Amino acid sequence: MGRVILLLEEPSMKAFLLEFLPRLIPGWQHERDFLCVAHRGRTDLERSIPIKLKGWREPGACFVIMRDNDNADCSALKSRLQAMAAITDRKVLIRLVCQELESWYLGDPQALAMAYPEAGVNPLALRKKCPNPDLRAKPSRDLEHWIRGFQKNDGARRLGRMMGWDGNHSPSFQVFIAGMRALAHLAKVP
Repeated sequence: MGRVILLLEEPSMKAFLLEFLPRLIPGWQHERDFLCVAHRGRTDLERSIPIKLKGWREPGACFVIMRDNDNADCSALKSRLQAMAAITDRKVLIRLVCQELESWYLGDPQALAMAYPEAGVNPLALRKKCPNPDLRAKPSRDLEHWIRGFQKNDGARRLGRMMGWDGNHSPSFQVFIAGMRALAHLAKVP
């Protein structure tokens, strides 16, 4: 298996993964081992999926399609994305972020407190308030309310450098971690 190509819904996912993936999988380098391809929202991503999967000329490349769930029916959304990916015999892993990327940040209150010391985030109180961050309807609004001046791309870079993986209590984040580790093992990345 070759490089892992991540087809992402938005630039903030790319900003997060560029910082986070080399920490999760030591030795991984952007462009050599993985490539993040950001889109301008879910419509742009979904329009791009069949084109990229058919047209990608790199032998052995496998793909990860990442999209926010945005309160949709998870099973129906995943089935629809799988149908789009079925046009090729390439290995494709689909990962839904429930509900938004910011849910993953809420899953690690300690990292939020370290990333935004000026905000006075109380990790224990936040953990109580968000025991399952994947159930928050609009976590990006929560963060904007709790952290003055929170911005998606800056937050993605900060949290990508600080978030852990073992203690994060976002179920969709844990599913993502398991999938990426499995792909890295298949790719025999150092």
